Amino acid sequence: MKTDNNIQNCGKCGLCLSVCPVYAQMKQEQVSPRAKLRLIKAFRNKDIESSPLLNDIISKCLMCGSCTAACPSGIDHFSWFMDMRAEMKKAQGHSPAIKSLVYLLGREYRIRFGAGLAKAGRRIIPDRFAASYKLGNIPLKKFPRLNKTPLRRSAGSRVAPDGMVNRGKVIYFTGCATNYLYEDTGSAVIGILRHMGYEIMIPEGQTCCSIPLLFHGACEKALKNIRANIRALSIQDADAVIVDCSTCGHALEHEYPKFMQKNGHDSEAASFIASKTVHILDFINQHFDLLEFDRNFSQKTRITYHAPCHTKNHGQDHLMIEALLKKLEFADYRPVCDTDACCGGGGTFFYEFAQIARKMAEKKIRNAKAVHPKFWLTDCPVCRMNLDGSMDDDKNNPEIIHPVSFIYSGLKHR
Repeated sequence: MKTDNNIQNCGKCGLCLSVCPVYAQMKQEQVSPRAKLRLIKAFRNKDIESSPLLNDIISKCLMCGSCTAACPSGIDHFSWFMDMRAEMKKAQGHSPAIKSLVYLLGREYRIRFGAGLAKAGRRIIPDRFAASYKLGNIPLKKFPRLNKTPLRRSAGSRVAPDGMVNRGKVIYFTGCATNYLYEDTGSAVIGILRHMGYEIMIPEGQTCCSIPLLFHGACEKALKNIRANIRALSIQDADAVIVDCSTCGHALEHEYPKFMQKNGHDSEAASFIASKTVHILDFINQHFDLLEFDRNFSQKTRITYHAPCHTKNHGQDHLMIEALLKKLEFADYRPVCDTDACCGGGGTFFYEFAQIARKMAEKKIRNAKAVHPKFWLTDCPVCRMNLDGSMDDDKNNPEIIHPVSFIYSGLKHR
């Protein structure tokens, strides 16, 4: 773990309390970011020992990064909390469910096997059971259907640009969710990049970005995935490494170089990949003039947007995305009062702390439905899963999709 210097910079000012979504719900000082820092310092100084209570307090965190973004002292709460979770994992272990998740995400062949098993199970589970059994807040029937074929397999390792012009080469890091769950997102990303005239490389060796593993203290398993992704993405003549998930983007751009350097490994390749990593919506915004839209829309489609925490807290990219959506002539964009408020998904938070997450999601849903959108856009697969799964069966519910799917629907097909 780190030295004490960074923690000692905490002035206990309380700004982190004003942005922490867990504290906003619980109103308990012990779950606040500043209290967690004090507990971490006490643990490192051996003033307190590991315990189930300490583990519970440290775990009551969405790892959203809001405290880090707001901290006037520049404390990297995000890294401190991940390191402390690793300490808690050594002492307290994981629940069976989290242990299974960590095991699956530690190897790509296990993820592939788990996806296949889940797909088979979905076909044989009775509808009554799927409607009543919940994982956290989400009934089994509301979890997304798995892709018929994983995206990387169906798309292939190379996709040629649409047309005669080749403007360059990009690498597409699909992440787990797009590869196995949300093929509509992947098809839209590929379609937009082809429309722009880019050749797309989709490396077969890529796997989980490792953020879920780091969140749960599984640093050794994370290192293996990080090395696998660095090898897969190290294509020297690529113009960019495209991600469609802001959490994956945060991993490649920030966590990989930091993790490799902190643990005494060569970070040069990780830093190279970090310098190339671009979110697909940022890439679209930078090259907006390359998009040709269909002008034959009878009316504008009403949409709204939910900003994932990693989009908001690592560069304020949600402001760029909102501006991008407003530029779309076929969109009637309606902002909501809590566009950038956390939905309570937070990796496995919706499962581990279902009651807290439920309150957060319900408020988001009420506010979004108040503007009556046809589509509710978000660029995080966990947010999409959490919000979609937390909605009731109202036929007037908005459809939740990635912004690229909406943008792709408006392109003029050549």
